Amino acid sequence: MTRLIIIMTLVLTISACKKSENETSPPSDTMYFPPTNSQSWESVTPESLNWDIDKLNELYNYLSTNNTRAFIILKDGKIVAEKYWGKNVLNTAPFDQNTNWYWASAGKSLTAFLVGLAQQEGMVNINNKTSDYLGDNWTSLPLEKENLITVKNQLTMTTGLDYDVPNLDCTDPSCLLFKTDAGNQWYYHNAPYTLLEKVVSNASGITYNQFTDEKLENKIGMDGTWISLGYNNTFWSTPRSAARFGLLILNNGSWDSNEIMTDQNYFNNMVNTSQNLNPSYGYLFWLNGKQSTIFPGFASPIAISVAPNAPSDLIVAMGKNGQIIDIVPSKNIVVIRMGETPDGSLLPVLFHNEMWKKLMAVIE
Repeated sequence: MTRLIIIMTLVLTISACKKSENETSPPSDTMYFPPTNSQSWESVTPESLNWDIDKLNELYNYLSTNNTRAFIILKDGKIVAEKYWGKNVLNTAPFDQNTNWYWASAGKSLTAFLVGLAQQEGMVNINNKTSDYLGDNWTSLPLEKENLITVKNQLTMTTGLDYDVPNLDCTDPSCLLFKTDAGNQWYYHNAPYTLLEKVVSNASGITYNQFTDEKLENKIGMDGTWISLGYNNTFWSTPRSAARFGLLILNNGSWDSNEIMTDQNYFNNMVNTSQNLNPSYGYLFWLNGKQSTIFPGFASPIAISVAPNAPSDLIVAMGKNGQIIDIVPSKNIVVIRMGETPDGSLLPVLFHNEMWKKLMAVIE
C-alpha cells in the first residue's frame, strides 16, 4: 500500500500544473438554463470561445481510447462539447444523449444535496444523531457509542465505524462495528452513506425516488431513478441530466431564478472542507486545491490535491469506473464523463488528472 501511495503521488506531482491561488470568476452576462420541459439545449461553438480545436480533438481521442461513453462540457450553461462512444450498458444500442448510465459514487453528491433539501424543509437536522431517524441499534455499537454518530458524520465519512470488515457495502447492524468515536477518523465507508437514503425516506414519509422526483428532478428537468442492487442504491440517468445537476451546483443551488437550495449555509458547507481530517472532502463532494487528500481505500492522507492539473476551485462528484461531474466556478464550466474504467482502477484518479491536463490545453 505504501508503495502504491508513493507511485501515485510521484505520477500526479510530475504531471501537475500550478494553479493560481486567486483565480476569480470570469465576467458573464447571463447563465443559461435549459428548459425543464424540453430536450432542447442551447450550444456555443468552441471556436467562438477561442478554444484550441486541435487540442480538443486530442482530448476526444484520449477519452475514446479510455472507455468513455459520454462527455459533455458546459460553458455558462451552454453545451460546447457533447460526444458519445460505444454502446449502452446492455451492449444493445449505440450510446447517445438518451442513454441511461450509472452514476456510481457520484450519486453520493446527489444524496448530499437531497439531505440539504430535507433539512431546509425541517425534516432532518444533520446535527442530530442518526438513531433519531433509523432507530436504536442500527449498528452493533454500544448505545452510548452509537448515539455519538450524527447525520453530519454520515455526510463527511467520519462515523468511526470499523472499515476492516468483509463488506464495506453491508448496512446490516452486524456489519457496522465500533472502531473509534465518531469524528475521530475519516474513511470512505459506503454503508453509513447508503443509510442516508433511509434517513431521508423515514423523515419525509415517502420513498427516496419520490423525494428525488418531487424535490429536485421535477424542478430542474432531470430524469433518473435510484435502483437497488444488493446493499447499494445507485442513481441512473442520462448524461444531460448529470449536466443539469452540475449546472445547479455551479449556480449555488439555484435553477435560473428558482432557488432550489435555500439553505445557503448548508450549501456552502457542502462544497467546502467539512472536517479537519480530509481537507479534500465536503459533504460527499470532493474538493480540489487542498494540501492533502485521503483517497478511497486509504486511511492516511497523501500530500496532494484531488486533481493538480485542474483549477484549484474544482468541485467533483466522482464515482467508480470514472463517473465524473466536474464543476469549476472560476471558469463557469461543468464537465461530465461517463463510461467504463479507463485504467483498471475503481476510482481512476490518474485518468481524471490527465483528462484535465488535456482540457486545460484546450481552454487556455
